[in-house]
Amino acid sequence: MSITPTTTGQDTLQKFIFDNAAVRGELIDISATWREVLKRHDYPAPVKKVLGHMTAAAALLSANLKFNGSIVMQIHGDGPVNLLVVECDAELRLRATAKLVTGATVPDDATLTTLLNAQGKGRFVITLDPLDKVPGQQPYQGIVPLDGDDVATVIENYMLRSEQLDTKLWLAADDHVSRGLLLQKLPYHGGKAEATPLSEEDALETWNRAVMLGSTLKEKELLETGIDVLIQRLFWEETIRVFDPLHPQFHCSCTREKVGNMLKMLGREEVESVIAELGQVAVNCDFCGQHYAYDKVDCAQLFASDAPVETLIPAGEAKH
Repeated sequence: MSITPTTTGQDTLQKFIFDNAAVRGELIDISATWREVLKRHDYPAPVKKVLGHMTAAAALLSANLKFNGSIVMQIHGDGPVNLLVVECDAELRLRATAKLVTGATVPDDATLTTLLNAQGKGRFVITLDPLDKVPGQQPYQGIVPLDGDDVATVIENYMLRSEQLDTKLWLAADDHVSRGLLLQKLPYHGGKAEATPLSEEDALETWNRAVMLGSTLKEKELLETGIDVLIQRLFWEETIRVFDPLHPQFHCSCTREKVGNMLKMLGREEVESVIAELGQVAVNCDFCGQHYAYDKVDCAQLFASDAPVETLIPAGEAKH
């Protein structure tokens, strides 16, 4: 095992696999991305922690998908938090946001349950949205009850029930750092775990040992220790192969065209009523805070033209 230390300030996802075994893993540090998320929002500390866990988890799951598109992870809540959303695309570009109930108070000791599942009606949703959809193709979506006291447990239960994959997650986040460890048991098929010959008993023993080693990892250690050090500290007695590191980053996919299309979906009557009342339609991106404004002429062009919205006259420029 040879790990190249990560570049300071650069987010890193490190994949590895147990040699001659049936376990794959990933360690991630998305602290730079996480700070980009937080500088755009002022969330209470418990909300930051849960959303930070989700952001690391979304990248960890996305990195294992052979899928050209985005994974969107959502928790719909029935407590002081209405919604948590994290989106990660095939290039590990991430964005995240949270929506709180107006006027809601979030105690410093709030948990996932008190934030999002106070009445037992919380829902966990994973959507796989292909980049290049064929005609009639819809995104795949899995929706389950919010089963678990933390993000890691919720996702573990989802993966086991919906994907039939034994998965273990260890996640940590604060105001500056977001990191995570994922271990996954590879499918066993008649004496083989993917391409590696292995008895079923040996495969289970390897998996149990890997989980035991992962379970020695404490939250403080995960927050304070670089992933290049962690992988050697946890698995120094194992023979593992590591792959070239990947580098997640913050990216928001909002555009004026997408906002314009959203306004078209609202309909001309609704948009014109807002224009009549306020003089313009103003939209701020929930993820990055980008401001988009449409005045009366912008909206007239929007509904009169089939051209992409980005080719229309930008708000604020002279109209003739």
